[in-house]
Amino acid sequence: DAEEFVTRRFPHKKVKRIGHGLSLSTIEGFLRGLRTVFQPGKAKGVSTRYHFYFTGAETRQATVLIDKERVKIIDSIEGEADLKITADSQTWLKFLVNKQTLPMALITRKIRLTGPPKLLIQFGKCFV
Repeated sequence: DAEEFVTRRFPHKKVKRIGHGLSLSTIEGFLRGLRTVFQPGKAKGVSTRYHFYFTGAETRQATVLIDKERVKIIDSIEGEADLKITADSQTWLKFLVNKQTLPMALITRKIRLTGPPKLLIQFGKCFV
């Protein structure tokens, strides 16, 4: 959203992309950072509830609700999920930083999805 704004507001300037500066070394950092990197413009028309079940070194359960161009992170499981994601915490963190591919994680069952896989792609697009 910021890049789109800058190109409209300052068409004569060159856009410089910077990193998001988030710590993706813990599940806590991942969940806390979701609010920071959420892109309301890219979430237009999305109304989806995700349940995350993290296992392994860092166990955690959370609900992420994307609705009306807003994101809400709940530190427990609430409501009926459109997509349930059960993941080994270390594998999930490696997946986020492109050190683990999703197909391999699915084959080895380190990440399991219950629901339409396209919703995981939709999730990613809301946070780019």
